[in-house]
Amino acid sequence: KDKEEDGSKEEDSCSQENEASRRKNYQTRNSGGKKAGEERSRQRGKKAPTKDQKESENKEKKANKKGKGGESKQKKDRKNSTSASSNSSDEESPSEEELAMLMEQVEQKKKLISTMRNKPWRMVKKLSVLREAQAFVEKFEGALGKGKGKKLYAYKMMMAKKWVKFKRDFDNFKTQCIPWEMKIKEVESHFGSSVASYFIFLRWMYGVNLVLFGLIFGLVIIPEVLMGMPYGSMPRKTVPRAEQATAMDFSVLWDFEGYIKYSALFYGYYNNQRTIGWLKYRLPMAYFMVGVSVFGYSLMVVIRSMARNANESTADGDDDNFIFSWKMFTSWDYLIGNPETADNKFASITTSFKESIVDEQESNKDENIHLRRFLRILANVLIICCLCGSGYLIYFVVKRSQTFSKMQNVGWYERNEVEIVMSLLGMFCPPLFETIAALENYHPRIGLKWQLGRIFALFLGNLYTFLLALMDDVNEKLAEEDVVKNITHWTLLGHHNLSMENGSSATPPPLDPADVPRGPCWETTVGIEFVRLTVSDILVTYITILVGDFIRACFVRFVNYCWCWDLEAGFPSYAEFDISGNVLGLVFNQGMIWMGSFYAPGLVGINVLRLLTSMYFQCWAVMSSNVPHERVFKASKSNNFYMGLLLLILFLSLLPVAYTIMSLPPSFDCGPFSGKKRMYEVIQETIELDFPLFVAKIFSYVANPGLIIPAILLMVLAIYYLNAVAEAYQRANAELKKKMQMQREEEKNKRNNKASTNPMMQDLEDLFTPSTKNESHPKQAEDKKRESPHGNSPAGTQGKAAVLGGNPMPGGRGAAFTPPPHVLVTQPLTLGVRTPYPGQHRPRGHPLGPVPGRGRGQPRY
Repeated sequence: KDKEEDGSKEEDSCSQENEASRRKNYQTRNSGGKKAGEERSRQRGKKAPTKDQKESENKEKKANKKGKGGESKQKKDRKNSTSASSNSSDEESPSEEELAMLMEQVEQKKKLISTMRNKPWRMVKKLSVLREAQAFVEKFEGALGKGKGKKLYAYKMMMAKKWVKFKRDFDNFKTQCIPWEMKIKEVESHFGSSVASYFIFLRWMYGVNLVLFGLIFGLVIIPEVLMGMPYGSMPRKTVPRAEQATAMDFSVLWDFEGYIKYSALFYGYYNNQRTIGWLKYRLPMAYFMVGVSVFGYSLMVVIRSMARNANESTADGDDDNFIFSWKMFTSWDYLIGNPETADNKFASITTSFKESIVDEQESNKDENIHLRRFLRILANVLIICCLCGSGYLIYFVVKRSQTFSKMQNVGWYERNEVEIVMSLLGMFCPPLFETIAALENYHPRIGLKWQLGRIFALFLGNLYTFLLALMDDVNEKLAEEDVVKNITHWTLLGHHNLSMENGSSATPPPLDPADVPRGPCWETTVGIEFVRLTVSDILVTYITILVGDFIRACFVRFVNYCWCWDLEAGFPSYAEFDISGNVLGLVFNQGMIWMGSFYAPGLVGINVLRLLTSMYFQCWAVMSSNVPHERVFKASKSNNFYMGLLLLILFLSLLPVAYTIMSLPPSFDCGPFSGKKRMYEVIQETIELDFPLFVAKIFSYVANPGLIIPAILLMVLAIYYLNAVAEAYQRANAELKKKMQMQREEEKNKRNNKASTNPMMQDLEDLFTPSTKNESHPKQAEDKKRESPHGNSPAGTQGKAAVLGGNPMPGGRGAAFTPPPHVLVTQPLTLGVRTPYPGQHRPRGHPLGPVPGRGRGQPRY
């Protein structure tokens, strides 16, 4: 306190000295000015000054300068002393009240920084306020505390800032580590989010297949290669003697025969021993559980992705409310970075506005409904005929391939006829469907859904026709296995008897595995067909991109200068990226992978390579050969649709595999389930031999149909209940939306009525103010008439002011006695009394009363 008092005294003395010095300077300036004026006047009257006078004047000026310099030095010393005193006072710690206020201000600034995005301010104001708040926090945040607490608090705040910066940098690092993120962003900036959605879906499928490949490769292929029997040690791992001469030919390997057929790529290579290696690894059980977990993991991932997309997707507004507002404020795709794509998007938004106007106009238009129905029925009949024809063609080709497989010296086309026909149908049927769909005259959105559904039906029909034809082939091979099994048994028995006849008492030498008769191994045959389909689909996709996109773009680019018409604007022009076709092709390829992975464990690895190369190859093709779509659509509504198709194809892929596991007997001489009647018996064998007895009893009770059927019924009831609850929530949301809309409409009507009635009420107040004066103060009016008949005396003006001051109905919009707009204001009638119209001059002595033409209950305006 003593220091503060001393500092205040010094400041007061300094201020007093400064004022005294300012007064002296002012007086000297005034005196100097007066002296200069007197000297000038004297010089005018006198002659030029002498040398002595000039010297005396110079000495006086020097003395004045020295005096001014001393005063300036004193001022500087005083300023330094005041600054030193202020610094000493700043070095002192602030009081508790100041710390509390400072802490409150810092918290307010932090809250302002966190809620800056929600402020309805301009960006310039936001940036300036944000910078000021950040500077304030950085400056005063470390001042909160005392002594060691102050240092600890400053250290904590510094570490908190470092941690926030580290998390932000780590998030950026994770974003950079996402595969192909920058490549997809580049495609998105040139072609919009609709084209980028395909590559995001492709990346997601690559991640799922990578996990599936890790499961199969780590739990099935690696244990068999490291701990199983080596190649050539048993018949199922050895190429037959008759095929060894051509086992390494390219044509044979291209058909996945020869050494590839008897490798770990297919089902037949794996041994049926319960345990292998020094780890006693149960390979048959692992093979079965991995095959089941492939479908389980895929189902879980697809459903989880659909749920996440449903939660993240925000509603674009009701279809019937505020259509043009939603289009105006939410149609632009802010990820577009290419001028051409931006122009296309602008044209697309304009077209969507025109479409909305046309939709409202066509909703009230009368058309020939019977003709439209006839054309739609005709289009559906034609498309059904195309689907049936494609299914019959595939069935016929598969049957022919079975006959070709029994022949020798078959050409390349006969060996790959099934794959070629299925690929050609997938290439030419969708454009044919689109041409036929022009007869239906649907809205473009509805037509796109019909087109996708028909392509889905085409692919699904072709796939199931292929499976039915394969099942016929499997049944033939199962009938053939009984004969081959007897031949194999008699061959081994004859070899043993022959060695005994030679008189050797030692153990007979084993028969060469290449000479043992083999069964057809229908599981490997099915796996080979799926691998062929996958490889042929890869080749057809890449050839289509090269021919249909790259060569077409080169032709249009370089031949356009010497052609008859504009190739870029007309036919053939540059190709656009087919989003729906590529997505559906990817979905059905994944369906083939799910079905074929149980019979060919290496198929998932082939698919991983296919997806990896497709990402780079299709990104290059899009950026070099395609042009943006004329109508660029957002992809927010397409994600769950694609996931729904993937979920459906997953369920349909599970059915054939489940049928073969539960119903068909496995091959007797190949695969991990050989020697069993059904494949699922490996679970019963493992439970009986490797688990305690009570676990076996529990599984037997759980597998009882008496428990399974009630459990299924309970699940169905739970699904029905949850579905009913979801529908109730949807109805409640719809009702709330209706109530909110009605409330908005009521508020609008209130505002409009208020805006329209306010001028009317003001007019009413202006009209009724004179009448209320006359009725409520008749005596004052009579006194005024008596005292000032001409209205010019000061008493009359005072009376007017008194009347105005005592008015019970003051004017203005907030009047207390203002009648509502729907109330009809009337005045009791008195005989012989009439009031004039508003603005009408009242003649002197005219009786007051109702105006002629106005009856009782009529308003007075």
